[in-house]
Amino acid sequence: MAVFLEVSSLLLKGFSLSCILFVLTLIIAIPLGLLISFCTMSKFAPLRILFQVIVWILRGTPLMLQLFVIFYGPGLLGLFKWPIMSTGWTWFNQTFSTRFIAALVAFAINYAAYFSEIFRGGIQSVSKGQSEAGQVLGMTKKQIFFKIILLQVVKNILPPMSNEIITLIKDTSLANTIGVYELIFQSKTFMAEGLIWPFFYAGAFYLIFVGVLTIVLGKLEKKMNYFRT
Repeated sequence: MAVFLEVSSLLLKGFSLSCILFVLTLIIAIPLGLLISFCTMSKFAPLRILFQVIVWILRGTPLMLQLFVIFYGPGLLGLFKWPIMSTGWTWFNQTFSTRFIAALVAFAINYAAYFSEIFRGGIQSVSKGQSEAGQVLGMTKKQIFFKIILLQVVKNILPPMSNEIITLIKDTSLANTIGVYELIFQSKTFMAEGLIWPFFYAGAFYLIFVGVLTIVLGKLEKKMNYFRT
């Protein structure tokens, strides 16, 4: 019983860090992805091509590799080195290491690239006829965007966005590769004691959280179903 409580305590700490990484990644990646999508659709060819190449690289290489590049790359290039033992910043009475900050940067950039393609597809899926119809009705550009275009874009991108959001909570486990004390890292600490079941226990945390997210996002999709094909 004492071992179970010890494992539960450490896994809860690791899971809380995974959740914080998940939330902060979404907060940064969603607006950044929208900005990148505008750049990839820009009529200015050099800007469009540059960001299309960046998105291609970020989507075409493993997230784990990007974690290593962001954490170890600056030091190898002589730019700066992430302090291994120092703390970075404090939020909600929890102090985060610079390893966590490096992981956050990697996750935010990676998922911004994926979100940008989703945003681009959603925006381009709305026909120009929708805007023209709004103009015929005497609506302003602001009214057309918020009352016609944006509503359809949100509806169109919600299913693929939901899929990426669910994938993100599982991908946070990759942060353990650079020493972030998230859920999987905490469960690995018990391997020295010959305990394997904490890994399955950690899996239950992911299953429950993904289940809750699936229900919430599913209900959100139904509420957003204001246009029917």
